[in-house]
Amino acid sequence: MRDDDSSPPASRPAVHRGPLAAAVALAAVCLTAGCGGGGGQAGPAAGQVSPGSGAQDGPSSPVPPAAGSPSAASPAPVGSSAEPPPGGPLSGRTVVIDPGHNPDNRDHTREISRQVDIGTGRKECDTTGTATGSGYAEALFTLDVSRRLRTLLRAQGAEVVLTQDGDRAFGPCVDERARIGNEARADAVVSVHADGSAAGDRGFHVILPAAVRGGAADTSGIVAASRDLGERIAGKFVRATGSSPSNYIGGNTGLDTRGDLGGLNLSTVPKVFIECGNMRDPDDAALLMSADWRGRAAAGIAEGISSYLKR
Repeated sequence: MRDDDSSPPASRPAVHRGPLAAAVALAAVCLTAGCGGGGGQAGPAAGQVSPGSGAQDGPSSPVPPAAGSPSAASPAPVGSSAEPPPGGPLSGRTVVIDPGHNPDNRDHTREISRQVDIGTGRKECDTTGTATGSGYAEALFTLDVSRRLRTLLRAQGAEVVLTQDGDRAFGPCVDERARIGNEARADAVVSVHADGSAAGDRGFHVILPAAVRGGAADTSGIVAASRDLGERIAGKFVRATGSSPSNYIGGNTGLDTRGDLGGLNLSTVPKVFIECGNMRDPDDAALLMSADWRGRAAAGIAEGISSYLKR
């Protein structure tokens, strides 16, 4: 994503592991969450992540949405009924969905560039996010998937809170995004993103919180639970979308651990980020711009969350 907490640090090299280690790691994900078949994406050998790409509390290169791109129109709300049905399998559970960025951040660059405390340092309040080559903005993608995800979880009885629903001029800042999940006492929080790495970098990855303590940040109570949540989402995402784990981050496991993201550092409840694909790769971009694929992405994330909450 180029998120408020999304792009990886520019200096961070891609992780390379031997085939056996990668297979063992991915098998662990599948045993936990259930990977089913999935026509994995083939991609070139893993390479260096380009600066400003991926999850961060900050941007990938700001690219305004293009009015003529396939799914560039503002996403329509999907099944946003106010109350979940009673008696569903997730009844009594609260899930916070954090759509990365905000479509209007591009008009508020001064406000979103303000530095906020992330516990271990300071980062931008938020960023514009990335976009496909045709201009389909990450912020539109994340809002669409998040609304679909809300519909699916509410159908199972969960109380679902979005950190923003296209109803704010900009942001919220990364520290507020974390605070929304904390104050809701969420059983699970998922921040939805898409990456902005180099062409040829393909696939999804789930970002897990590292063990961090400093200032207002202390993830010691959520590291294990967040990993369980993330592994389940990764396994279900493979099955639902047919996408493969990232070929450039995470050593083919679909998992990455980071301690530089305010949205994770400041969380006191189980939380992960998911980078659903790379918007700067033409093949991944075609998937991300497909309404059908976005529906399958939402289904995979919902299944992972449901599996975690019903464990």
